[in-house]
Amino acid sequence: MIQLSGCVLFRARGEGIAEYMYGINHALRDKCLEADSPSSNSSSSADPQQESTRMSSKVACISAVAILILAINGSPARSQGYPPSQRGTVTQNVAFTEISVAYGRPVARGRQLFGALVPWDAIWHPGADSATRVTFSRDILVEGQPLRAGEYSLWMIPRESAPWTVIFSRAARVFHLPYPGANRDALRVDVTPEQASHMESFAIYFPMVLRDSTVMRLHWGTTAVPIRIKAPYTRAR
Repeated sequence: MIQLSGCVLFRARGEGIAEYMYGINHALRDKCLEADSPSSNSSSSADPQQESTRMSSKVACISAVAILILAINGSPARSQGYPPSQRGTVTQNVAFTEISVAYGRPVARGRQLFGALVPWDAIWHPGADSATRVTFSRDILVEGQPLRAGEYSLWMIPRESAPWTVIFSRAARVFHLPYPGANRDALRVDVTPEQASHMESFAIYFPMVLRDSTVMRLHWGTTAVPIRIKAPYTRAR
């Protein structure tokens, strides 16, 4: 809540900071216009003390608006309205199975990723904020191993000179820290990473779909992890 010379502004629940500050800006502007306009019933020769008070109010309002504009256009108000890792979704049909992914997209920003920001031989969450969630509408095979229909969170163990472990956890709706624990694992498979062109924002996509087979690719920086999926399904007669 902010009070401006008798004008009280409440921040609505769920209202973004930038929108709230723009509302304050409009209230300040109205106050400045009010200070700038002499009363309609005032005499032609204004009282010097009243004129001085009006000018002081005008200067204060202009200064407040200028500061607020800087706050709105600068980092404090505007940046707080946007998450540093944007959310992304991708959906792919494979034969009669729908695969959908919802995930956060961290940005490399010139950092060394694997072996530095992401340590070797430790469980890592490929994404940001809420854990990456993968949903399969029907039973599938991941790297030849069966996985039941349902939704799972995705985790990995990167390794410097060996295949990486991909983990599908039954704890689907969790934060990216901490790892839910091995007792919630539905499947672990080993996958060999590939070198790829640079991907600034972490991405999950399907570069190949053919009949009942696809590759779900996890790609960040110059490293990509191709997860091979088959979705065999026979329609009931």
